[in-house]
Amino acid sequence: MRVMNHATSPRDRARWMSMLAKAPGPTLSEAVKNFGELPAYLWLRRPEVGLAMVRARIGGSGAQFNVGEMSMTRCALRLSSGEMGVAYVAGRDTRHAEWAALFDALMQTDAAQRVNDIVLHPIEKALAAQKAETAAQADATRVEFLTMVRGDDA
Repeated sequence: MRVMNHATSPRDRARWMSMLAKAPGPTLSEAVKNFGELPAYLWLRRPEVGLAMVRARIGGSGAQFNVGEMSMTRCALRLSSGEMGVAYVAGRDTRHAEWAALFDALMQTDAAQRVNDIVLHPIEKALAAQKAETAAQADATRVEFLTMVRGDDA
């Protein structure tokens, strides 16, 4: 992942925000511990737990419909140096949202490379392992169908 200080592209920011939001709890906790002392910040919006409507499309292209609701936690903060961090995290883990917002803000500072090395790389590895495990489980349940031609139709 390319790190850009102060002039981050929206695509890069979306990528690290996504990784922070999807980070497995134990991996994120370990990364925070390894990062060391966290900087001071001011809450713009303390972590709030609420519901978000999940929408879908049949076949990915049909009319939208409401699937249901899911819990989400959101927050926003500002570092003493002025950078703002935001987070939207699935579930009700307020600490996860706080850390995601804090590291989002830090990725916009000179500490970006350190955050990338200590926080984002372990999360990226954990997410890749999680994806591989899910794919292996799905592959294990794959069913292959064979069709046979009847003798009198040939």
